[in-house]
Amino acid sequence: MDSMGDSQCRMNDGISGMGKKQRQLCCRMKLMVTMGVLIIFLPSWLFVPETYRELTRILMRGLSGRGVETADTLFVNATIWTGDARQPWAQSMAVANGRILSLGNASEVQTGQVAAIGPNTKIVDLEGKFVTPGLIDSHVHFISGGLQMTYVQLGTADSRAEFTRRLKLAAEGVNKGKWIVGVNWNHENWGGEMPEAAWIDAPNHPVVACRLDGHTCVVNSVALALAGIDRDTPEPSGGIIVKDPSGDPTGLLVDSALTYVQKCIPQPSVEERRAAYLRASELALSNGVTGVVDFGRLTPMGPPEQPWDDLNDVYLWADAAGLMRVRVIAFYPLQIWPTVAAFVKQRGNDVSQWLRVGGVKAFADGSVGSGSALFHQAYADDKDNFGLHVADPDWLLEAALSADEANLQIAVHAIGDAANDEVLSVFDAVKASNGPRDRRLRMEHAQHLSAEAPKHFARENIIASMQPDHLRDDAMFAVKRLGEDRAERSSFLMKTLLSNGTVLALGSDWMVAPLEPLGGIEAATTRIPHGQSTPWNSEEIISREAALIGYTWGSAYACFRDADVGTLSPSKFADFVVFSDNLLTHPSSIKPTVLATYVAGERAYPIS
Repeated sequence: MDSMGDSQCRMNDGISGMGKKQRQLCCRMKLMVTMGVLIIFLPSWLFVPETYRELTRILMRGLSGRGVETADTLFVNATIWTGDARQPWAQSMAVANGRILSLGNASEVQTGQVAAIGPNTKIVDLEGKFVTPGLIDSHVHFISGGLQMTYVQLGTADSRAEFTRRLKLAAEGVNKGKWIVGVNWNHENWGGEMPEAAWIDAPNHPVVACRLDGHTCVVNSVALALAGIDRDTPEPSGGIIVKDPSGDPTGLLVDSALTYVQKCIPQPSVEERRAAYLRASELALSNGVTGVVDFGRLTPMGPPEQPWDDLNDVYLWADAAGLMRVRVIAFYPLQIWPTVAAFVKQRGNDVSQWLRVGGVKAFADGSVGSGSALFHQAYADDKDNFGLHVADPDWLLEAALSADEANLQIAVHAIGDAANDEVLSVFDAVKASNGPRDRRLRMEHAQHLSAEAPKHFARENIIASMQPDHLRDDAMFAVKRLGEDRAERSSFLMKTLLSNGTVLALGSDWMVAPLEPLGGIEAATTRIPHGQSTPWNSEEIISREAALIGYTWGSAYACFRDADVGTLSPSKFADFVVFSDNLLTHPSSIKPTVLATYVAGERAYPIS
């Protein structure tokens, strides 16, 4: 005899010939729906986390035998911004084997539509917090950054005396002859005077201190002597040895002139570079960064072998040892494109879920702060200076054509408007010569653009890889170097680029700027320079959602990882961040913080 429940199912469904198993399943489903409805109307005091978790288990326990994949973890009670237009919001997310099974709202969790629950499924209550896809920094120097965390920090030095004091302090108690390395100084912090060798002369130590953009360094007299730089030393192509009126080097070296000194500095050991990667990974995760596009230990005209050594010594080691916690997309110098192409041909771009060999990068020019970014017009404060071609334009075109023919993705550093226009022409030539394919050509920085450039970007689908935090520093000197009207008209045109349909991939250029996407989002959505209270060219402010897309889907698309990351969508990796506040709606007086970072469904920060 059928049970009353089975009979009721047949009556309700009007199906008299239903089999016993079908009738039982029907009853369970109707019971779950009924309980779900009751739950909605239960007193709110019942919805403490423990009650919510237990009700979820009860309602979904019967579904594990329905052929639905069982979730390893079910994240519930969250405000999830997925970044996926097909399902922009969710309240719960089911994860299995590091990937997302499905997402849903509270009622879909209660009725078992999100995923099956097994006896070992863990339910994590996110307590209503705001969740986004894992943030991807689209331009870093990851191992360099990890190394520089141990160098003398000069970013906050606001006077010549403080600049000098920090470097001298670092030399105390250090063995004679050891190099002292400082990073991130900004001469605008003390009025604009460029440092000289005499500031940091120490008879027992060679000293090198690099500006925040990495395109200018000052070295002391010991370092000049070791590098063999004197009044007769020729300037290399794409670089400047700054000299005083009498013709003697001041100690300032710009762009490719840095190679004279780089050859003299002892290279960090394999162990030091591995430790740097792990240190950088911890910092990234603490700021919600689950993936980075790494452009290597690369300076203009620097030794191209260094970044490639890091692939073999650090990344492949960490991947094989199971030590990678941040996904890395690595680019290498265009000079060694045959080596990169051979590697990709043998192993493919994707070495593992953690490591992708993305492509190659070149430098077209330098930076505004160093006076080496290439412009159509001369610098306002240096009428004979238009900037530098860091790479020979003919070589750049030839190498780009060859690398593209080998199916490598190409990224080029271009800051000045003339550099951007020249690289756009190179990209046009590459496409015309080698035919159509999905290239995703990248312009790194795209800081100052001519009037027609934004339309050119959009028309040719060139990705603008930009660093919003740079504008907060550059505003301090761009007006002085370029003139007010020209600086405002051409600088960091994120809104214009977006309006024309260009994909923005946002990042930091760490350690040039902090590895903190929240700071980058604030810069892009307020454009308020450091030490000021009003926006710099407010017409180019972008929305918070546009900035967030730039740090998620935009960055993933720009490095061919959008099939696996960048949005919270079924089948993608469960990389996500839990924030203290809603990034899209929080008052400007509130500064959201990262509460937790998950990679492949596992909490990577904080580790308790």
